[in-house]
Amino acid sequence: MIEKCMFPVAGYGTRFLPATKSMPKEMLPIVNKPLVQYGVEEAIEAGMTTCALVTGRGKRAIADHFDISYELEHQIAGSGKEAYLDSIRNVLDKGVFTMVRQREMKGLGHAILTGETLVGNVPFGVVLSDDLCLNDGPGVLAQMVELYNQFRCSIVAIMEVPEDEVHKYGVIAGEALKDGIYRVDRMVEKPKAEEAPSNLAIIGRYILTPDIFDILRETEPGTNGEIQLTDALQTQAQRGCVMAYKFKGRRFDCGSVPGFVEATDFVYHNIYSQP
Repeated sequence: MIEKCMFPVAGYGTRFLPATKSMPKEMLPIVNKPLVQYGVEEAIEAGMTTCALVTGRGKRAIADHFDISYELEHQIAGSGKEAYLDSIRNVLDKGVFTMVRQREMKGLGHAILTGETLVGNVPFGVVLSDDLCLNDGPGVLAQMVELYNQFRCSIVAIMEVPEDEVHKYGVIAGEALKDGIYRVDRMVEKPKAEEAPSNLAIIGRYILTPDIFDILRETEPGTNGEIQLTDALQTQAQRGCVMAYKFKGRRFDCGSVPGFVEATDFVYHNIYSQP
């Protein structure tokens, strides 16, 4: 069983300034619950109860959220407002939270490498909280764990995107083994539309085997001088095996304002307002 999940949460969230000047973007609420909590709940559902948070300066609110607020608990004890804390209490009961700071913003690959001491030499999940994934059945990570148990290699979640949006994503190409499952032979980070190997884009859900850390250490900085996880996964695919999985569910890009608004509207009408 995969028991650990890493959450790279050190980014600045510049697309939501000035709101994110003093508040972590991962704490932006989708109705009444912060983005990062949705990701943690998905990880715990998949059996990943040890949550490793790779944080940065100005991210104290994330650590405080996954802790008990004794003053708040005291103030609302015995009142009807206690029910509002049920979801976070459930997370705190089931999860264990560890943290390390990413001192410099050098890309997702660098963030993953920073979290190595929290994970160790075991396979682990990765959740990018900007991507909110919802569905009626098992969560995306739970689906990927089932796939990992079959293939025992790194797995990336993918979805089809319009050709004029491929430049926003890491894009894969590979052999289709069965419907929605591909063995990756090529990965490109944010390609131009005419250079993209497909329209199958990687979204913020991964299962990684621990050899990724050694590969990241030898990966040269790529786009924008950052260490790209996509480049390391390309190396891993060439040396062994990386699978891509077209997940079941709906993904919202909450790193953008339109996606955030769309997610809020969907959650309000389909989850929050339901009896």
